[in-house]
Amino acid sequence: MQEIDLLVCPEWLIPVEPAGQVLEQHVMAVDQGRILELLPKDFALQRYQPRQTLDLPGHAVCPGLINTHTHSAMSLMRGLADDLPLMTWLQEHIWPAEGQHVSADFCATGVELAGAEMIRSGTTCFNDMYFFGDQTARVATRLGLRAGIGLIVMDFPTVWAQDADEYLHKAVELHDSLRDESLIHCSFAPHAPYTVSDAPLRKLRALADELELPIHMHVHETATEVSDAVEASGQRPWARLQGLSLPGPGFMAVHMTQLEEAEIESVAGSGTHVIHCPESNLKLASGFCPVDKLLKAGVNVALGTDGAASNNDLDMFGEMRTAALLAKGLAGDASALPAAQALQMATLNGARAMGIDAHTGSLVAGKSADFISVDLTALGSQPVYHPISQLVYACQREQVRDVFVAGRALLRDGQHTDLDTAALRGKVQQWQQRIQP
Repeated sequence: MQEIDLLVCPEWLIPVEPAGQVLEQHVMAVDQGRILELLPKDFALQRYQPRQTLDLPGHAVCPGLINTHTHSAMSLMRGLADDLPLMTWLQEHIWPAEGQHVSADFCATGVELAGAEMIRSGTTCFNDMYFFGDQTARVATRLGLRAGIGLIVMDFPTVWAQDADEYLHKAVELHDSLRDESLIHCSFAPHAPYTVSDAPLRKLRALADELELPIHMHVHETATEVSDAVEASGQRPWARLQGLSLPGPGFMAVHMTQLEEAEIESVAGSGTHVIHCPESNLKLASGFCPVDKLLKAGVNVALGTDGAASNNDLDMFGEMRTAALLAKGLAGDASALPAAQALQMATLNGARAMGIDAHTGSLVAGKSADFISVDLTALGSQPVYHPISQLVYACQREQVRDVFVAGRALLRDGQHTDLDTAALRGKVQQWQQRIQP
């Protein structure tokens, strides 16, 4: 018998690949942080001698959730300026608060708070866009989370950089410093078409090609953004980005609530990935991403929460449910975005968008052992006819019991394995006292 690190034995094993599959009486063999195979339990007990066995009756095991767009440090601004439209929220509240408070220490604490919330709710990977990406990478690595670090670019000065050239210089430096971090992946993150001019976007495109990095950008988030662009230049933002050669298989367009039919075809033809943040879009009244049309056109659509300042949580279970329900209502079709597809958007599709699907996003032999267990014995998720439907439509994030990244346990039986929550709460309260309006 082969000695291995871990044998995971749930009631239901949901690999996501192939789509919609649910395995019963199957287990997952894990060794040295990677999945060896998924196989019938009887065969596994004859083949493997695990150093540890995770028996999970009544639990579903699936890939860890991937939050494909967030601003993790902004967790310290949760609830700071609610019930406001996007530009009022940004220009009159968030940007002034950032100018006054954001620092390396702010970001370190904010990312730790976000990381604690994400681990507790089953997220094993997040794709970030914020200042002080070095702090985000450092904290994520310490917590054991997989992270995409957005190398942010803007035209105007912030605490991170003074102009577009400095943003780009620091982006390349940060990318180079993180090359050897196995859980860290980088992307260029120009904030939005209305905050980055053509010249830096051209430089960024060239650097992205040279370094083989994806690009992660807010696009067509609101009707005002589009109408202002048309008034200023005669072009819709998507057309401008096409002219700059940004869209393509390495481009993640976040939000995309304002799309014409021809633009949907263009997105599909370019291979661009769309990152859907339904709850943030609803809260800011930004509009509705036409998810059903995008999926039917062949676009890879992934899910994100956006930042906790505009959501106000980092709960990917809530995001799956909202996305599925909203798609049905918007399409006028109850079969739009079924549960299995919503789960895929929250896992494998996010990995594809980030360019890391060879490593994570599904439970497949050879991939990293990034997985979660969800307790379906709670009365609110009983009876269980279809486990995937229960995960999307009935489960709460508190039902997540175990979280593993690369075979390392970050959560066991609902408890953090290596996080001092009391100390973190104290740091957060100190920041609240400083920021309190």
